Amino acid sequence: MSAYSGFAEVYDKFMDNVPYDEWTDYLVGLLKENGVEGGLVADLGCGTGNVTGRLKAAGYDMIGVDNSAEMLQVALEKDSEDILYLCQDMRELDLYGTVRAFVCICDGMNYILEKEDLVKVFKLINNYLDTGGIFIFDLNTVYKYEKILGEQTIAENRENMSFIWDNYYDSSERINEYDLTIYLEDSEDEQRRFLRFDEIHYQKGYTIEEIKETLEEAGMEFIAVYDAFSKNPPKEDSERLYFIAREKYQEGKTYR
Repeated sequence: MSAYSGFAEVYDKFMDNVPYDEWTDYLVGLLKENGVEGGLVADLGCGTGNVTGRLKAAGYDMIGVDNSAEMLQVALEKDSEDILYLCQDMRELDLYGTVRAFVCICDGMNYILEKEDLVKVFKLINNYLDTGGIFIFDLNTVYKYEKILGEQTIAENRENMSFIWDNYYDSSERINEYDLTIYLEDSEDEQRRFLRFDEIHYQKGYTIEEIKETLEEAGMEFIAVYDAFSKNPPKEDSERLYFIAREKYQEGKTYR
């Protein structure tokens, strides 16, 4: 089952505690501080468009990219006028032209499990950025996987839906496996029977130095890394980090 295919129908319901307004305000602040006051912005791993739509409301022209058709369908059912949604794997990113900035939040980059693939994604992003364009993304930290999520079970039960989320962390590979089971009431069943969906997700923890090296290998310029939702430097117990990188001109680079 593709990522989030079963969860798409209830994703927004279970994520209703996420402060998307505050997250977007923080993101907009970073964009503007780095010279992106407006223009075309691409939201990678956009999911159901919660941040994409808010960035549009903040004045940006938006493209949303996700590899789950089911999640994008939910996004399209929202106020998606003038937002272009593309069903693509980040490793095969194919836009119609360059953009002023890329953003990728909610640990989308942690789904890239191999450094070689991460280099490929960063190279594609660099290629589709305007000259001097900005790339802002977040990552769950190794600390979060080791100390917060690893070997933990998270569950939530509501009147017509519930989920069980088992975590298994491989410290040698720094890969966290999420085994997700979702129960959703069948609205067409008078006996209130529940449908069951099972999904498995994998995320990888990267160190700050690995990200800096990968950006450099992809031809991008590292700008900053912050403890999430602040301008503070990373801490030993930071659970999420925000990175900022810039497109860097390279001899022989093809600008689209």
